[in-house]
Amino acid sequence: MLLEELETLYLREVATLGRELDLYPDEGSVWKELPGLPNPAGTLFLHLASNLQHFFGAVLGKTGYVRNRAAEFSRRDVSRSELRQELSRAQQGVRAGFANLTEDRLEEAFPAIFADAELSTRLTLLQFLSHLAYHLGQIDYHRRAVTGNSASADAVAASDLIKRLG
Repeated sequence: MLLEELETLYLREVATLGRELDLYPDEGSVWKELPGLPNPAGTLFLHLASNLQHFFGAVLGKTGYVRNRAAEFSRRDVSRSELRQELSRAQQGVRAGFANLTEDRLEEAFPAIFADAELSTRLTLLQFLSHLAYHLGQIDYHRRAVTGNSASADAVAASDLIKRLG
């Protein structure tokens, strides 16, 4: 049951990333740098898509994805179309990862080491979800600051969650 709920939350957040991207009026605004913000939204889209493809797709789902973390933070002016494709691949990676998980594996060590520490898969999945939500909030703030548009991407709409859990 927990796996189904976690997968639903992850897929909801990836869908929200797509809605955030759609709310940017043009390519340039996605990449606009703002004083005090370490990364433009484009960088965060790339980082999150790659993070999900790596840890869910490659590590858990055995998709063969090879991460280039440096490129996540150095690439610029990637088109919104390409960012959408990366988000679609991230969604596929999330599905592949959860397809290979069982409730019993949640208490086992996650098959990657972080800061020389071994964490349970359950705790790692919760940490990754928090990481995703943190950066999603940064993207939302960036979009509103750049565009002056306070429209909501319905990031945490309970109605969406209820529909997804059916």
